[in-house]
Amino acid sequence: MDKRELAIELLITKAKELDRLPKRADFSDSDVCFIKQKLGPWPRALEAAGLKEPPAVSRIDKNREKRARAKQKRKEEKGK
Repeated sequence: MDKRELAIELLITKAKELDRLPKRADFSDSDVCFIKQKLGPWPRALEAAGLKEPPAVSRIDKNREKRARAKQKRKEEKGK
């Protein structure tokens, strides 16, 4: 078992133990550090472990739409 799988196993085991999504406070500081090091920010770690669904719209797509709206707004203001 590699370290990434170990981090996922820690999350899954704790979720079963608590019967809910585990919070950072449910782990020791060193465990939290290890999990985040291997899986990224806490929400992404929960997604990697299959405990949480990823957002419907990806962050990249959301940012792309935001930039397009800002560009359109600037274009409209310039035309006034």
